Amino acid sequence: MARVAGTNIPNEKRVEIGLTYVYGIGLETSKKILEEVKINPNTRVKDLTEDDLLKLREYIDKNLKVEADLAREVTGNIKRLKDIKAYRGLRHAAQLPSRGQRTKTNARTKRGKRVTVGSGKKKAAAKT
Repeated sequence: MARVAGTNIPNEKRVEIGLTYVYGIGLETSKKILEEVKINPNTRVKDLTEDDLLKLREYIDKNLKVEADLAREVTGNIKRLKDIKAYRGLRHAAQLPSRGQRTKTNARTKRGKRVTVGSGKKKAAAKT
């Protein structure tokens, strides 16, 4: 397995797809990287030379923020929103959708298992 930016990339994948295993690199960014470094996107990771891998690593280290650095920045941004009590920060703190989605229906993954209210069977009145 090739190692780029601290992430193992599967040998059987095309380089274009393999780079997306790195946190912070999507398909478009992957295409752009390969174009800049002049590597054929259809090459398999196992067929890359050490020189190609070195070029990839250097380009990513020099030009992109990926993995732990990017995760730290995203976490810092969310923390800042919470600290200044912005609406989006409050939504993050309450673990609710922060981008305007509805929550009356849907949003089950954020709100948890559905709890039905008032559906219990009424007890019969006791005779006295």
